[in-house]
Amino acid sequence: MNTIILPEMTQKNEKGLPDYRLILLAIACIWLVYLLLPILSPFLIAVILSYICNPLVDKLARVQIATRKIGRIWASLAVMLLLALILLAILLIVTPLLQKETNTVIERLPYYLNNFRAQVEPWLMQHFGISPIFDTAQLQDVLTKNWKSASNYLGQFLLALSNHGLALIGWLANLLLLPVVLFYLLRDWHALIANIAETIPRPWLSKTTEIAQEIDQVLSGFLRGQLSVMLSMSFFYSVGLLFTGLELAIPIGLLSGLLGFVPYLGIITGISLASLATILQYSSFDHLIPVLAVFGAGQVIEGMWLTPWLVGDRIGLHPVVVIFALLAGGQLFGFTGILVALPVSAAIAVGLRHAKQHYLQSDIYLK
Repeated sequence: MNTIILPEMTQKNEKGLPDYRLILLAIACIWLVYLLLPILSPFLIAVILSYICNPLVDKLARVQIATRKIGRIWASLAVMLLLALILLAILLIVTPLLQKETNTVIERLPYYLNNFRAQVEPWLMQHFGISPIFDTAQLQDVLTKNWKSASNYLGQFLLALSNHGLALIGWLANLLLLPVVLFYLLRDWHALIANIAETIPRPWLSKTTEIAQEIDQVLSGFLRGQLSVMLSMSFFYSVGLLFTGLELAIPIGLLSGLLGFVPYLGIITGISLASLATILQYSSFDHLIPVLAVFGAGQVIEGMWLTPWLVGDRIGLHPVVVIFALLAGGQLFGFTGILVALPVSAAIAVGLRHAKQHYLQSDIYLK
């Protein structure tokens, strides 16, 4: 909100001095938010989900059954049920698959290493005069012992959780609080927005509404478009890697697509994991060609078609700025900072554009 009141900050009080009360109030609010960060995560997640899902709730609320409309209460519950079913489906599909394929890789890792050693050791000896220093039999024994003792580690983990009961209770409370907050936000979204609008000083209402609408257009287009791109690329990478015969195709494909909200992180992570998995599975660099071709085709499709079509340049931030915003948000405020980094950056960018227009029309610039 600081950027919204920039044009009015030059107003004078009765003594002819600038009125800094609003600046002090804004600083106090920011400091209060910083102090409350440990408990803000479920509220911020609920706000983001409400913002994304509100258009769907609006459409469902207007649906008429017989002589009555569904209304926002039932529409909100229906949307929350849909979100829960999507999350449950992802967990039921991905979790067993990850467990099965991870177990397979661990069991076959000594075999992969033997093949890798048979292929790479002659080349290393020929060009560098060195050989890999590891004993596959010993590695097999270590993996077997550690894998059998995994239940012991799980028991120790559960014991640690029981010893830190307050932290566990806090985590469970946040988890249970999220759907409650989400329901009330979805149900009362328009009323909350109207109440916020009523608190804005009337001389600022027109400019504030203009900036808020521009921020809404930027964020809604970016968030929904980026989500569509992430889901589309997850599907493309998973199917493409399956056709190459990669055993870990689906988890690597899903991870590569879902990490696409950070520029270049998804593609770098995907190529790294897929290359490592391919070398371990086939013990040959020849099979890397189709895997790299899948990621190359994915980048072409995403960069030349999906992103321009679904996202475009709606957020108005350079990729380097996006990366910096995510890192800075995580460094300053942890997971909560990552959640709000891009929305806050987009809002600041809109505010700076309006501040620039105000500056270019001011006497300071024109004189």
